[in-house]
Amino acid sequence: MSTITNIKREDINKDNPMINSLRTTIESAFYGNNVVRVNSISEAYKLAKDSPGTVVTDMPVYRSEELGLSTDSKILLFNDGAVTGRFAGARVIIGEPGVNEGEFATIAREAVYQSRYKKLYHAQVVIGLHPDFMVRAHLLIPQNHENIMYSWLLNFQYLTQEYMRMYKNSREYPEGDLYVFSDPDYLPPSHPDGLALFNPEHNTALLLGMRYFGEHKKGTLTLAWGLANRNGFASCHGGMKRYNFEDGRRYTMGVFGLSGSGKSTLTHEKHDDKYDITILHDDAYIINTEEGYSIALEPSYFDKTQDYPTAHPSNKFLLTVQNCGVTLDDEGNKVIVTEDIRNGNGRAVKSKLWAENRVNKIDEPVDSIAWLMKDATLPPVIRIKNPILASVMGATLATKRSTAERLAKNADMNALVIEPYANPFRTYPLKDDYEKFKLLFEKRNVECYIFNTGHFIDKKIPKEVTLGILEALATGSAEFEPLGGFEDLETMNIEGFTPVFDKSYLSMWKNSIAYREEFIKHMRTFKGGRDSLPEEALGELEKLEKQIEKMSEAAE
Repeated sequence: MSTITNIKREDINKDNPMINSLRTTIESAFYGNNVVRVNSISEAYKLAKDSPGTVVTDMPVYRSEELGLSTDSKILLFNDGAVTGRFAGARVIIGEPGVNEGEFATIAREAVYQSRYKKLYHAQVVIGLHPDFMVRAHLLIPQNHENIMYSWLLNFQYLTQEYMRMYKNSREYPEGDLYVFSDPDYLPPSHPDGLALFNPEHNTALLLGMRYFGEHKKGTLTLAWGLANRNGFASCHGGMKRYNFEDGRRYTMGVFGLSGSGKSTLTHEKHDDKYDITILHDDAYIINTEEGYSIALEPSYFDKTQDYPTAHPSNKFLLTVQNCGVTLDDEGNKVIVTEDIRNGNGRAVKSKLWAENRVNKIDEPVDSIAWLMKDATLPPVIRIKNPILASVMGATLATKRSTAERLAKNADMNALVIEPYANPFRTYPLKDDYEKFKLLFEKRNVECYIFNTGHFIDKKIPKEVTLGILEALATGSAEFEPLGGFEDLETMNIEGFTPVFDKSYLSMWKNSIAYREEFIKHMRTFKGGRDSLPEEALGELEKLEKQIEKMSEAAE
């Protein structure tokens, strides 16, 4: 078994590192006499279908029996009201400086107590789709939130006989199962906008006042990524695909970006079927830093509906839909209204059948990694030849927020922000990711690129340009040349996007590098320096700064 569900009585004591106050409080709630176990996906479907407010569309679930559902199953829609995205401001991580564990243990005890008059559902999944990494996760959620539970079971891997056999023979990890307690209706007085509390060392989470399904998906992944990090894996918020060529050559790339950066588009792109392509996943996977293989963490896809009109063929793979509309078609059928007409960040859980070329593990080491950024200073593509700088640029990945997030009041959606490795779900020190990715670039000879999927200066970079770059890299036809006077940066000559290193453009570079330097310096004191990086990280940016100064002198 991968993770530990049952503990020997003699090991149940205060000295057991798997047990603490918060975990005990949360796990205990799963055994109450008001808890009902949901044992199959078909049972979860019936509960969700009958839940108040659910819209049972007239759109059938494609090949439903292969998914464990009955032949008459329909796509279900449920809307969350004003809330249509994740709220980073609700996240609290036990172990970070200034976080009083005792205070939050009290909040947890009260939340569990307040749930005593509610019927609670207990669902289970495995996260990780190969015996080399499979962990068991539990969700406890009140009645009337069956749609969240159903989507959660579909998003991860619900327990089938096949997967239970795999799980029993999977690699063991000295960790307890993951436990997530959720009550979307209870708001603790101290957190009126909601609380997403993570106790990563003990694999438990408490979600209060969080009605958006994405909080449950990413909250569960938060725990799984933390466990993976402790056990020799690089945790990845991104997509991975492999090109399989007729001559036997293979090319694997991982793309890392926030929601809306293009990671799903790049991952699923088929290039007009010119190539045989294998997809690992478009959102969540892990890379073993010692052996090089990669494993997908979930079978399904939680995808935006913005780019898929109602009649789009991809919509036949939908299972559940969130925050979209419904109307009647010309035959009187209830069908979904997508394209973010109702609100921003319409979402859906898509079946694993959407990508017929899916695998759950890629054995070959990744060939390249691309940081997806939206920094107007950057040309459409940059190759980074220095492994330390490659990891530094991942640690200072600059992008913009998307509608997937519920931002704090007065937050600027268009402001440039840094999100290290495109993973806002990290519960461990940033240095862990820095060292793991540096290891991949340094010891495993993984190539590193930056794709700018936003604007270059003031000109939008079309999706077709980025796809052309990806194709050139995969086929080996990409030709790079030095980027200005930078020693370790190269770019491709792309018509309409040629950098001109005049005074104005060099000023943009100076500001871009200074912004990253400021971030690294800030990390030295932020949260007590928990996310500080080695001195070499700042040193690499200072080298770039000196090269910019040299180019500026030459331009005068």
